[in-house]
Amino acid sequence: MPKLKTNKSAAKRFWRTGGKKIKRSRAFKKHILTKKNRGRKRGLRKGTYVHPTQERTITRIIGY
Repeated sequence: MPKLKTNKSAAKRFWRTGGKKIKRSRAFKKHILTKKNRGRKRGLRKGTYVHPTQERTITRIIGY
């Protein structure tokens, strides 16, 4: 069976944890930050996990 090709754009956005879960960064943190309050921006710093319904799809595109 041929090797899987990694989707490079997905590989930069998602990473696998030690417990085999997939982590991602939160959205809405890149620009237009002046209207967002301090607490909201602080919460956006933290990563979160991919929803279980999306894990299979993400696993396929990030490859090994």
